[in-house]
Amino acid sequence: MSFFSSLVQLERIWSTTMALFARQIQSLTAGGLRTQQVRLASSTEVSFHTKPCKLHKLDSGPNTSVTLNKEDALKYYRDMQVIRRMESAAGNLYKEKKIRGFCHLYSGQEACAVGMKAAMTEGDAVITAYRCHGWTWLLGATVTEVLAELTGRIAGNVHGKGGSMHMYTKNFYGGNGIVGAQQPLGAGVALAMKYREQKNVCVTLYGDGAANQGQLFEATNMAKLWDLPVLFVCENNGFGMGTPVERASASTEYYTRGDYVPGIWVDGMDILAVREATKWAKEYCDSGKGPLMMEMATYRYHGHSMSDPGTSYRSREEIQEVRKTRDPITGFKDRIITSSLATEEELKAIDKEVRKEVDEALKIATSDGVLPPEALFTDIYHNTPAQTIRGATIDETIVQPYKTSADLLKAIGRA
Repeated sequence: MSFFSSLVQLERIWSTTMALFARQIQSLTAGGLRTQQVRLASSTEVSFHTKPCKLHKLDSGPNTSVTLNKEDALKYYRDMQVIRRMESAAGNLYKEKKIRGFCHLYSGQEACAVGMKAAMTEGDAVITAYRCHGWTWLLGATVTEVLAELTGRIAGNVHGKGGSMHMYTKNFYGGNGIVGAQQPLGAGVALAMKYREQKNVCVTLYGDGAANQGQLFEATNMAKLWDLPVLFVCENNGFGMGTPVERASASTEYYTRGDYVPGIWVDGMDILAVREATKWAKEYCDSGKGPLMMEMATYRYHGHSMSDPGTSYRSREEIQEVRKTRDPITGFKDRIITSSLATEEELKAIDKEVRKEVDEALKIATSDGVLPPEALFTDIYHNTPAQTIRGATIDETIVQPYKTSADLLKAIGRA
């Protein structure tokens, strides 16, 4: 074979090889694009792992592998941000002396409320203690109604007559100012559900400080005897007022405190763990097995109330460490950005919307009028003729000019 013939043959082999190589590259590139498209498509729903729940008198518990879609991710983020910013606004109003009396903030505990609400279905009820602003908003009130109630304005949730600890919506039986008072009331709501054969639960929330109340054990006893669909939820934020749990409770495993009532411990700083645990607990109660005790391990950033600086029984460094490593909002934000469920721009847009919503609510909460003195005599009795009501002294009496707040609001043009 001549040199020329050999060169031609080598050129043919080279051309064939390069063509095959080009097709391979094209195939790999197309496959890579398909893989990328699949990844982007699948980013509308992502799986996460949560910390396992601790169990008491249960053979199995909630899944530790959970899924989250983009729509829910953005909603949960927004809900937690509304509560955080609303509570920050409330704190500022209190410092400006535009809120008087008591004011207990929920900052740091947002994953508990938003996670539980995400698992609830139509007809489920909630009753809680005095840290109730976020729950009031989640269960139907507006930010304006919450902040205006705190400042005692007509636009408030109950027109300024309830204040920080007493707000209500449909199926939300309010905050309660007496420690532990809501525990038997929640069992009563669940009893009504059982009578009506509803497939619903009453979420009955209390703090670690109220976990030692005798009425809790009376209520759990009746709930277990009658298999009531009630979730007794201890939001354990580490301190009963200013007392650490270790100094107040002989047993700090609050999820086991029901004894014969099964219980689960949940990471209350992880909204997905809270959601899955509540779903599981709801299914347990809906199946007729009776009550459950849940402990949400969480943390509050502020003092017990606004009158408590919150730094005499714990250090500022401790609070900052929790904010840095366990914050429910920033932790959730990092997860959904890393998993491509959301972008920084989308979350910034939500932050902007939330800021605007709260700022607009603040304008009304600081400018609206207050109820006239006649409101003091309304809403005392239900479905009775106008009553004679004693005033500040026995010598002062008045016949109710309006029996209900609704009648009064109609009269002053605010119905």
